[in-house]
Amino acid sequence: MKQDNNPFSEENKNTEEDTNKKTDEQNAEKAETSTDSAKSEETEKLKKELEELNSLYIRMAADFDNYRKRQAQERESLLKYGKEDTLKKLLPLLDTFDRAQKCFDEETEISKIKDCVDVIYKQLSDTVDKMGLKVIDTKDQKFDPNFHEAVMQTPTSDYEENTIIAELQKGYRLDDRVIRPAMVNVATEQ
Repeated sequence: MKQDNNPFSEENKNTEEDTNKKTDEQNAEKAETSTDSAKSEETEKLKKELEELNSLYIRMAADFDNYRKRQAQERESLLKYGKEDTLKKLLPLLDTFDRAQKCFDEETEISKIKDCVDVIYKQLSDTVDKMGLKVIDTKDQKFDPNFHEAVMQTPTSDYEENTIIAELQKGYRLDDRVIRPAMVNVATEQ
């Protein structure tokens, strides 16, 4: 059999096409491999970043949980021991009451007993005043629903309308907050 050396022959064309196809396939495989490699590297990079973010999230969640627990403990401590300062300020008053009780046992004169009670009242008033408790003023005041509670209304011409005639129970405020409004009798038109 004679071999055809003609480069344009059909057999050489097929061989050349096969070679070109193989080269194309190899190039495609290389490109695919390099693309897979790049995707693999990118995937690994993203996995690493995800792990870092997840770790950061877990640390932040733990920090927040610890903060919340600390706040709860502080709140509980304030409720439990917040009264301590108040009670320390009231201890001298208890001492005065003890002395007054002894005086009541020994004393029969009412004026001396009254003096003891006055001393106790003055000491208590001074103590709560230092702590920020103030009496709400009602004498010759206009009725103010922010500070007063009208439990009675009396028609009269002796007072201007909405003027407080009488205080039935003292009201108190702690600094700028009303903790108990004063119960008052208010004048109305006759």
